[in-house]
Amino acid sequence: MKEDDLKHGAFGWNELMTTDVEGAKQFYRSLFGWETEQAALPGMDYVMIKVDGDSVGGITTLPPQCQGMPPCWGVYVTVADVDATAKKAEVLGGKIICPPMDIPKVGRFCVIQDPQGASIAAISYQRE
Repeated sequence: MKEDDLKHGAFGWNELMTTDVEGAKQFYRSLFGWETEQAALPGMDYVMIKVDGDSVGGITTLPPQCQGMPPCWGVYVTVADVDATAKKAEVLGGKIICPPMDIPKVGRFCVIQDPQGASIAAISYQRE
């Protein structure tokens, strides 16, 4: 991940949740020339998307709590403090779709719905 992606307010990650990870890999590799690499995440089918060797996103299976939802792309915006961002979103009229939670060895994220109904994820990356 590039340093600019780690700045507060930067679009830092893109993720596809789908019902067919293998089909999505083939489609997007053919369409955009993306490289893909299976990630070693226990209990999770997660594929890293790379452009010129740089990780730019991922593809994963729709989780059980999203059953019935159509496949979709999500975007993650980097923030300094996920918990503070979630609280501020609520104060501003937003709704928390997925409360702040940790992603081991990655950081902490939440999913916010704005007052108009659009969703976006906020993430604070773990610094090594």
